[in-house]
Amino acid sequence: VQLQASGGGLVQAGGSLRLSCAASRSISGINIMGWHRQVPGKQRELVAVIGSGGSTNYADSVKGRFTISRDNAKNTVYLQMDSLKPEDTAVYYCNVVGRSWSFSTYDYWGQGTKVTVSS
Repeated sequence: VQLQASGGGLVQAGGSLRLSCAASRSISGINIMGWHRQVPGKQRELVAVIGSGGSTNYADSVKGRFTISRDNAKNTVYLQMDSLKPEDTAVYYCNVVGRSWSFSTYDYWGQGTKVTVSS
């Protein structure tokens, strides 16, 4: 399975972007889809996750500003980013981790999409 992330770009502080991450085919089983971000020289950090049933969780730094959602029919996860701040500047990676119905585990990563927020 390949994950294709898109939607990054340059935006002014206070603006919005919507990231998308589409899987190349249907992903079976129970899984968690998420977005992570990384700034050069720093560790990758978790931004938001959403479970197969729709439950969500967010990093404290983005709560109230970012919204994660998923469309299982399209095998796609989204990240709506509002009220962007310069400190949100990073490369954003999508991830799907889970267990198939045959109990094999998987952990897929997208290639990353760059988000730059200017002050």
